[in-house]
Amino acid sequence: MEYPLLLDRIKSTTIDTLILIACMLLFTEILGLFENIPNWVRMVLFASLLMYEPICIAFGATIGNDKIKIRVRRNSDPTKRLNLFQSIIRFFFKIVFGWLSFVTIFFLKEKEQFMI
Repeated sequence: MEYPLLLDRIKSTTIDTLILIACMLLFTEILGLFENIPNWVRMVLFASLLMYEPICIAFGATIGNDKIKIRVRRNSDPTKRLNLFQSIIRFFFKIVFGWLSFVTIFFLKEKEQFMI
């Protein structure tokens, strides 16, 4: 199995981050047009930003992943995508332990296959 390079992962994440920032600005502008926005509307918009990656991964790929040609697949069967539950669990662990993967990659013997 071939894994994406670290630089490709960073590019993909950068694209997705820029998209999320643009969505935040758009939501802010739209909400600014109204006076009394119910809290549930704000929560739905926040949840949509939070669930962007898990939902996109479950249904194919995030925009950044698609542009860089990265696909997240099941370890047991690389031809199948993750389901929504697996994608949410993956996202949670990515948030909690993601920084650790960047640190440990430099200590792997096979790091050349992941590096730039």
